[in-house]
Amino acid sequence: MTEPALRELLDQRDVVDVVIALFVATDARDWDRVEACLSDPVILDMTSLAGGAPQPLSPAQVSAGWREGLRPIDHVHHQVGNFVVRVRGDEADVACHGIAFHHRAIGGPDNVRTFVGTYDLHLRRTGGRFRIDAFKFDARFVTGNLQLESAT
Repeated sequence: MTEPALRELLDQRDVVDVVIALFVATDARDWDRVEACLSDPVILDMTSLAGGAPQPLSPAQVSAGWREGLRPIDHVHHQVGNFVVRVRGDEADVACHGIAFHHRAIGGPDNVRTFVGTYDLHLRRTGGRFRIDAFKFDARFVTGNLQLESAT
């Protein structure tokens, strides 16, 4: 294997590792690790769920928003896969499928909400490591208790 081919494989692995680390850190509510995965600023596009327009945010703003949004949720689990990665020097694009489960320990059967969709991310290498500088979630569907945060 040539040196450039090996470098590309290692870069692809590093890029996927950052994406996975973001979701694992979110599930663990490790907001410092979430922030370490993101560039400053990062363009956050959750418009398929919330409407509005993509926003440039600092890593601290992203983690604060997710912290507050997930506060009433007892358990969060993201699963991502089907990665398509394209690395071009110090930039990379990643597309993947994802599913997220939100669970609250409340009585009754309506204690889960599930999000299914795709992610499109752009990463840039700075300081020797890749970080996400654009994050887009395209929801395909959401099922379960849509008012889970306020359910009793």
